[in-house]
Parts: sequence; C-alpha cells; structure tokens
Amino acid sequence: MEKRDILLRDLDADGILRLTLNDGARRNPLSEAMLFELGSAFAKAGSDPEVRVIVLAANGPAFCAGHDLKEMTAGRAAPDRGRAYFTKVMTACSGVMQAIVACPKPVIAEVSGIATAAGCQLVASCDIAFAAEGAQFSTPGVHIGLFCSTPMVALSRNVTNKHAMEMLLGGDMISAGRAEDIGLVNRAVPAEALTEITMEMARKIASKSSMTLATGKRAFYAQREMTLAEAYDYASGVMVENMLARDAEEGIGAFIEKRAPHWQDK
Repeated sequence: MEKRDILLRDLDADGILRLTLNDGARRNPLSEAMLFELGSAFAKAGSDPEVRVIVLAANGPAFCAGHDLKEMTAGRAAPDRGRAYFTKVMTACSGVMQAIVACPKPVIAEVSGIATAAGCQLVASCDIAFAAEGAQFSTPGVHIGLFCSTPMVALSRNVTNKHAMEMLLGGDMISAGRAEDIGLVNRAVPAEALTEITMEMARKIASKSSMTLATGKRAFYAQREMTLAEAYDYASGVMVENMLARDAEEGIGAFIEKRAPHWQDK
C-alpha cells in the first residue's frame, strides 16, 4: 500500500475534514509512514482556512493498535540495539499528539474499533471523542514488558489518576461504556449511529467563528498547566483580546438584535 493511501482525506462543504486511518488490514498501526501522514495532515489542516473541524476516524476492525511492533523490533538490528530508531519514532509520535492539541481546529475522534497503546493515546489526545458501543480501549504495554509511558501522558490528562493507573498497571481492555464513565470518551453510542452523531457535533462546531474556536482551544490547554491565580490572570487577558475581536462584536450584536451572526473569522 502506498503511503498516500494509508490516510484518507475528505473535506466537505461545511469545512469538516475527515481523516481516515486506512491501513485496516494491519489494524491501523502508528507506523513511521502513518505518523508522517498524520503529522503532515494536521500541519496542513491547521493553516487551511477552508478547514473548520477535523474528524479522525478509521477503516477496519481497529481504530488504531498503537506502534508497529514489527518495525520497532526490526530497529533492534542496529549496533545501538535500536536506541536511535526508537528515539526517532517516539519523537515523531509525541509530535503528532502535540500537533493535535496545538492544532487551532477542534479535533473529534470517531472510534469504531479497538484503540490500544498509542492508539488509545491518539483518542485521548483529541479534543472530543465518540465511540461505538462495541469499541474497546487499553494501554497493554505491561503485558509485554513495556510500560505505556507516552500514552500515559495523554491518558492522565483525561481521566483521574487512579483510573489512569488502573489501565496502565493492569493493561486490560475496557469497554466503550467504561471509557465514557471515566472520561476517556464523551459518549458511547450505537455503532450504526456513530458517524451521524460525530458529524452532528462536527457541524455544530463548524458553524461557530473559527477565530473563537482557536482562541478557546489554545486557552483551554494553556491554562491547565497553570496555578489557579495564573490561570485566571491569563484567561482574563484572553477574554479582553477576544472581546476586541470583530467576531465577538458581531456575535454579541447579533444576540442583542436577535439575528444570526455573520462570522468574519477574525
């Protein structure tokens, strides 16, 4: 399969970009090729004014099974036993996860199959996630002597410490319903309704000012790393700048005048 085929791109008239992992026969692993394609896609989408929302989906029975362990094992043949190669892959993977968070466009995961290890990390890195009721999630590295340390970063920022540690130390699969209970996904829904529900949310978000969405997403992730006082000081500054934006002026005016706003996205 050619590199360009393992990640499908489809941009609709509403500005919703569907990125579909398309290496289903291999359970959509985060191979070097897939990481490159994802990194390029998020970089391009982030600066494309036509893109308003990104949906990350997958073809096949697995959403994403994590790193390509065959590729990783082959890397051990190097004189350094794979140190340089492993570093390269982990850096690329971490870069993709951070690109999702840093992307000014909201990213929604549409999970229809299993999401394990770095695949679970991929789901946790998205802003919103919907899962089919039959989907399952795990960070199973402990079963093969490899703690899921990088998936831990995204997982621990989405669920409570004890729930994260249960997944990381136990390594067992959890259901979509359990993933909803602990906050890993927003909702577990019937499989036949998954795409409809995901796209309904995507269209709702796409109808908003892209300037407002980018401002809010950036502020949300920035303030989480601050103390309470720092967060309020930072968020207050963001609010002032947002109030001065043309779309805030238009939106407030439209609300007062009881009409639909006309966004300029600035």
